[in-house]
Amino acid sequence: MQASKDTVLAIIPAYCEGRFIGGVVRQVLQYVQAVLVVDDGSVDDTAAEAEAAGAKVIRHTINLGKGAALKTGLEHAVSLDAAFYLFLDGDGQHDPTEIPAFIDAINWSNADLVVGNRMQNLEPMPLIRRWTNQLMSWQIGRICKIPVPDSQCGFRLARKNLLPVLMAPSNRFEFESENIILAARGGFRLCFVPIRTIYTDQRSKIRPLRDTWRYLRLIRKYRNAGRSLK
Repeated sequence: MQASKDTVLAIIPAYCEGRFIGGVVRQVLQYVQAVLVVDDGSVDDTAAEAEAAGAKVIRHTINLGKGAALKTGLEHAVSLDAAFYLFLDGDGQHDPTEIPAFIDAINWSNADLVVGNRMQNLEPMPLIRRWTNQLMSWQIGRICKIPVPDSQCGFRLARKNLLPVLMAPSNRFEFESENIILAARGGFRLCFVPIRTIYTDQRSKIRPLRDTWRYLRLIRKYRNAGRSLK
């Protein structure tokens, strides 16, 4: 099946994104059949703004993490008539006008997962984030045995048949890197599409020490798993 506006459901995890989420939803709705926002325990008006903009909203009563929010969205998406799932953030760091590039890429490449690649547009990215992403992507690529230019980008388009892989990873920020590992090891086809690098003025939700430790544990887990298969 070919991806098109009528076959794509957008799933947006959001935590305290009241300033941005309404505008994001309205723009995304120009390119997809529907938008599902998972409010991950926000204490602001994220849910109200998303609903007013035209999104279906599911709420977590407490913050469970980005990966958990995406899984909640996917559990709901199973009951909807969508062959493709689009993922993007609710803080304005992903440009909805680039959605057609993902749709085109998944159609011409026949990939199961298309991932945004910000690494061809590095100037707007803070230096420490650039170095961290480059190192992590190199390590993930070694595990997958394929080039992985940007393992942490949350702007993605996936086929519905990838659902078991999408539901498997951890519940926090390492969710995106683990998706790539599991997809590659499962024999699914990946494709990367260049996108803009955008940083808004809000504070990052990534906690460097905690999340770096989680990434290191992720790398060790799959390196050890790889050795056990030899």
